[in-house]
Amino acid sequence: MDTTPESYLDLFPLEAIVYLTPDSENGKYCACFGKGRPRAKVYVLGGLVDESIHKQLTLRRARAQRLRTARLPIREYMVRAPNARNYHSETLAINQVFDVLSTYYETRSWPAALRAGVSSGKGYMLRDTAEQ
Repeated sequence: MDTTPESYLDLFPLEAIVYLTPDSENGKYCACFGKGRPRAKVYVLGGLVDESIHKQLTLRRARAQRLRTARLPIREYMVRAPNARNYHSETLAINQVFDVLSTYYETRSWPAALRAGVSSGKGYMLRDTAEQ
């Protein structure tokens, strides 16, 4: 991983950038992150330094910058788990998103990656766990 104070918009062509935001409707596009796929994509983790959730903010930012968006495939591999608070959130902290992507890169398994990064406190569990 490299860090720089420069904007990703100045470093990479727009068509190479995929802005990850939980508000994107595109969960399948994120699957291009991995083995046998073009590695010419740059994934931007859309995040805020804030204690509250601002719905659609990162999606609006990506759209304003004319960027392709994607989200982690939580809806595709997980189901809402029953819990006392009836709380369910697909919004993860940046370190959790990074854990998911790192685990996916190592294992090529979305269930393993989501298990590693989506805590039970988010109100989701893997489909295969729910069916047992």
